Amino acid sequence: MSTAVSIVRTLLGLLFDHTIGNIVRMVPIIRLPKLERGPVSRGFLALLLVILFFGLTMLFSASYSSAYATSGKLYSIIKPQVIIALVGLAFMWILSNINYRALRLMSESLYIITIVLLILALLSPEDTNGTYRWVYLPGGASFQPSELAKFSLMIWTADMLDRDYDKKNRLWYGAIKPALPLLPILYLLHKEPHNSAMILLCLIFATMLICTLSPGRWLLPLVPACAVAGSYFLKGLASGEGYAAGRMDATWGLAPLDTAGMGWQTRQSIYAISTGGMFGVGIGASVQKHQWLPYAENDFIFGVIGEELGLLGCILTLALLTAIIVRCVWVARHAKTSLEGLVCIGVASVVIFQVIVNVGMCLFVMPVIGLTLPFISYGGSSLVMLFMSMGMVSGVQGRSKPDWLR
Repeated sequence: MSTAVSIVRTLLGLLFDHTIGNIVRMVPIIRLPKLERGPVSRGFLALLLVILFFGLTMLFSASYSSAYATSGKLYSIIKPQVIIALVGLAFMWILSNINYRALRLMSESLYIITIVLLILALLSPEDTNGTYRWVYLPGGASFQPSELAKFSLMIWTADMLDRDYDKKNRLWYGAIKPALPLLPILYLLHKEPHNSAMILLCLIFATMLICTLSPGRWLLPLVPACAVAGSYFLKGLASGEGYAAGRMDATWGLAPLDTAGMGWQTRQSIYAISTGGMFGVGIGASVQKHQWLPYAENDFIFGVIGEELGLLGCILTLALLTAIIVRCVWVARHAKTSLEGLVCIGVASVVIFQVIVNVGMCLFVMPVIGLTLPFISYGGSSLVMLFMSMGMVSGVQGRSKPDWLR
């Protein structure tokens, strides 16, 4: 018994040291001397504020009908989103002033916190879709740990790849070792289940791995191996009997199921976008959002944008999101260390893949897998994590040509 108690105490001590202890060790180095960090770009900040204002405007237009239908109040969806946006901006400002070296200490703490929250989600009451994706907080608030998983995975992967950067040509250091922390997260997300988050995390990790040009000569056979594994995973989903198989069959015809009702959401989105034409019917004048288009404020807000602002509005939306992606890649390209550059690559990949999947869902070329449109769709957890990610990009210093990409 005494041996077991000793082991438990040791494990708890390590857990405490790698979470609270790391946070305490961050305090002395959390603030950078001005010469150690680049100035926050006013243009980048202005771009974020523009897309935030645009997103909140379209969110209110898309959400007031469902808000009134469910709560009797027009502002029950947009009001908390505005408050969360302000909180996200505050977190962005804090992270933009953090010493990039403190990211190393953040990586372990955030990873452990993520694992704990994912376990708590499995122990929480199931949501309306029969899944376990939320941690419910006092006062009626809730948090989706999968959003934090994206954030913590980016920092952890960047840290591990940076530490072993001189050994990146070895398969163990360039691919296998960095992938080990991903496996527990994927397992917990599989138990929820949250297939879209699993796919997104794998894409983020693969993008960061490829951008280090690691693991050198092993990269060529590794890419097709991952493609085969991904195909096997999708085939497994398609051969099942759950909602994932139904949605994949409704879009791609991969499963022999009766999915006549599975395409309802995307058909309504197509109707909305086609109604908008070139210039749209005007902000607030959408018909499909009035209980025809499900989740108009979330998964299918791009359909409302297409109906109300037309093709030009869709192009404007994609142009704003593309500008953010380009800025993240530019900062990554001009970062002085691989740690900073890889974090920015991770942030860019989050936005890229979520935009591709969300727009693809609305155009009926991708299955409905529940990924939001960054900065525009309703979702507090997603918005806060996005602004925290942008805070890291803002705080990355360095304007000279980097050594890490040579």
